[in-house]
Amino acid sequence: MTGLVVAMDGPSGSGKSSVSRGVARTLGLRYLDTGAMYRAMTWWMLQQGVDLADPAAIAAHCGEPRIVSGTDPDGPAIHVDGVDVAGPIRETEVTGAVSAVAAVPEVRARLVALQREIIGAGDIVVEGRDIGTVVCPEAAVKLYLTASAEARALRRSAELAGTTVAAQQEAMARRDTLDSTRKTDPLSMAAGAVELDTTALTLDEVIAEVLRLVKERT
Repeated sequence: MTGLVVAMDGPSGSGKSSVSRGVARTLGLRYLDTGAMYRAMTWWMLQQGVDLADPAAIAAHCGEPRIVSGTDPDGPAIHVDGVDVAGPIRETEVTGAVSAVAAVPEVRARLVALQREIIGAGDIVVEGRDIGTVVCPEAAVKLYLTASAEARALRRSAELAGTTVAAQQEAMARRDTLDSTRKTDPLSMAAGAVELDTTALTLDEVIAEVLRLVKERT
């Protein structure tokens, strides 16, 4: 691997996506949303009628879809078998099912390999839940973004129509539990990562702090 890699981990609603895109844009780096890849896999499974309560069925089919991720921070794209799924993967059905798909070791093995292939050229900001711990532990800069449960739910409900803060807080708590307790690559803070609580910070303030850390560590 050559070039700079910034690994950005943390739970939903902590600000990873907005911060990662802002940092990538400012530094002229590529950007990769690994969570979108798991959502794309989940979307495909739902379209194919795969039983998502059956890990063996998920494992048997996870090698079939062709998933292609764009790396433009101003317009990150993701396609499955040539279909643009940037919109569909954010729908409620996918959100409710993605943790079950992401927990399957065969799914993680395939997508981690794809992620490492994209990261290999360096000069990229990568966001996810296991970037600093599994996907790219050698990243020059590793961050773990957090925020209070209330702040995270408020941010997510503002992004999604037809939902409430209470509903989002419940859904996110459930997903946090699933992601942090799964046997394969659970959500956790990487060794050497800097934890950054974004609860009381504006987006610009978080981006500025990350840029400071990047400068300091590179």
